[in-house]
Amino acid sequence: MQEIVMPANRPEMALLCLLIPLLPFIGFALNGLGNRKLPKGLVSLIGCGTVLASFLISIYLFLDFTSSGSRPYTVDFYNWISVGSLQIGFSFLIDQLTLLMLLMVTGIGFLIHLYSAGYMSHDEGFGKFFSFLNLFMFSMLLLVMGSNYVMMFVGWEGVGLCSYLLIGFWNKNTNYNNAAKKAFIMNRIGDLGFLLGIFLIFITFGSVSYPQVFAEATRVAGVDTPVLIAITMLLFVGAMGKSAQIPLFTWLPDAMAGPTPVSALIHAATMVTAGIYMVVRSNVLFILAPTTLDVIAIIGLVTALVAATIGLVQNDIKKVLAYSTVSQLGFMFLALGVMAFSSSLFHVLTHAFFKALLFLGAGSVIHAMSNEQDIRNMGGLKKALPITFLTFLIGTLAISGIPPFAGFFSKDELLAHVYQHSPIMWAFGLLASFMTAFYMFRLLFLTFFGKFRGTEEQRHHLHESPAIMTIPLIVLAVLSTFGGFLGIPSVFGSNHIIGSYLSPLYNYAKGINATPFEPMHLSHETEYLLMAISVAVAIIAIIIAYVMYVKKETVPVAEDARLSPVHNLVYNKYYIDELYNTLFVKPLMWLSTAFYRVVDVVLVDGIVNGVGKFVTFSGRTLRYAQSGAIGFYVMVMVFSIVLILFLNFFIG
Repeated sequence: MQEIVMPANRPEMALLCLLIPLLPFIGFALNGLGNRKLPKGLVSLIGCGTVLASFLISIYLFLDFTSSGSRPYTVDFYNWISVGSLQIGFSFLIDQLTLLMLLMVTGIGFLIHLYSAGYMSHDEGFGKFFSFLNLFMFSMLLLVMGSNYVMMFVGWEGVGLCSYLLIGFWNKNTNYNNAAKKAFIMNRIGDLGFLLGIFLIFITFGSVSYPQVFAEATRVAGVDTPVLIAITMLLFVGAMGKSAQIPLFTWLPDAMAGPTPVSALIHAATMVTAGIYMVVRSNVLFILAPTTLDVIAIIGLVTALVAATIGLVQNDIKKVLAYSTVSQLGFMFLALGVMAFSSSLFHVLTHAFFKALLFLGAGSVIHAMSNEQDIRNMGGLKKALPITFLTFLIGTLAISGIPPFAGFFSKDELLAHVYQHSPIMWAFGLLASFMTAFYMFRLLFLTFFGKFRGTEEQRHHLHESPAIMTIPLIVLAVLSTFGGFLGIPSVFGSNHIIGSYLSPLYNYAKGINATPFEPMHLSHETEYLLMAISVAVAIIAIIIAYVMYVKKETVPVAEDARLSPVHNLVYNKYYIDELYNTLFVKPLMWLSTAFYRVVDVVLVDGIVNGVGKFVTFSGRTLRYAQSGAIGFYVMVMVFSIVLILFLNFFIG
């Protein structure tokens, strides 16, 4: 498969491709420069309008691509970097994966921008917030549109920077600043692995352009060679950081420090999906490294289980959703590990629908509760917030895998691939799915059912969110309800829309053993049985949650209550942050303090201060020679001349 360049007789397509990331960047510049000078209405129009325009252009590109034969092409703008044999063009790759990601990022991104216009309307940093959101969109679009690993890395770093700016947006709070720094630093760890992987790709294949790298890999690389394992492992380290997999996952729950729309943007359709996008884009390299795929599957499964157990006992409405995101990302990497690339991307798509819905629904609850986030202080909100309740219920049903909502189709397909690969992994995946349904309905019941447990002042101010916030909720609820039909399992028919659409992505991998585009070899009876078990497990979890939190009206204990050892261990997130603090943070702090005292104070400061003191001492001493006596000056001058003549006579 050769790289196809867009025909020269279609310059308007190059302009449209450029406008997709450029428009949000223009929004960033305008709102950033205007900041507090522009009225909020104009800021909202610029921020939302630029993203909406990008979404409409993405739709046009999608329709044009489909009508013109679905042939991938690159749009070359100029030769960006030229150093020896390294030639990197500033160019975009337009193919099925790019277009699907563009529609998801710009579509969900626009809804979040629209919601933000209402949610952040009273914030003094309104213009700055929209500026950062637009910059985030620009970086993510650059990441998915770039035609080589270097352009992907530029966008990769851009979303990392924007996450830092947005998580710490309310920077007067020290804890929020710490959360932003934690996200930034942990992502840099993963980014280093990604960067080393790009270096190794260039050294091995002589290029960083996707078509050239993939064609060269299938031509000269063997299966599971040390260099391929090294490349794919390093790339996966980058994905672990960006998509919050063990051990680089602890930053994501702390990212809840940012405003709720930021949480929705990071967790739903943008930053955390970057790792999955990168692995799917690089599918050829990973297919050639089965050892790496096994590692990805194991880490994904462990992440899904660990995050799900932590989500069972969290009481902050956003923290529950955060650990839910980590767990769902684990499912996606589990699918990648068993080479179910299309299924993983399908779950990325449905997850974007229902997770954006859940986070924005949580924001609506927080808005109504006067910034209260503890579900122990909520309850009985379904009457006061009917639209929020109904849409949140749909999102909860979708993530729990209840048919016919979107999450059922993607999760069922994903688990079926896992079962074909390993029934044991499937069983653990089913356990994580059970916990997902339980903690999500625990969240729903404690928030919307039972008696109101807040203050009288909060009860008095309870109200449904304005239309600018509820309209995105309704749209996302519709997508969470019907979005799953894009990937109907084979048991219902052979027309798997997502799978068929993405199948050309694997053209480079044809001829390699164990390619991912071969259909599942499961009988209809087995598929029906797996489906029934998955749904039954979710329903059992819902019933248990209903009995505990609605019938028995159980409320989680207060923060200062004594917990059982196991409950305490899980509630404190297995003390992983404390472990990292002991193993890495404290030794580094000690080492930096030691270097400061020895290198900075003794050596650097000692030398610099010593030179300064010597010059000062010399000046103080020599100043006595400037006495103002002319006779002394003449004597010194004569003595100097005699000394010079003497030295010239004997030395010369």
